[in-house]
Amino acid sequence: MEANYLVLLDYCRGQITKIRLTAEEKAESENYEDFEEFISTLEEKYNFHLSDCNWMSCDILSERSY
Repeated sequence: MEANYLVLLDYCRGQITKIRLTAEEKAESENYEDFEEFISTLEEKYNFHLSDCNWMSCDILSERSY
């Protein structure tokens, strides 16, 4: 999967985590058939629990706040 960003909505903490994937992480993600399996390998590095989150990946990150 070609994604530059990973966005996590942690509903237990009320926190949004935005991760810009490194070139190494993008290359590593190609080794997984299921992108969610790859995301689970990032839990410790970025301090989140996938079981407490919804996620999305995207090429270009855009955000709005009101």
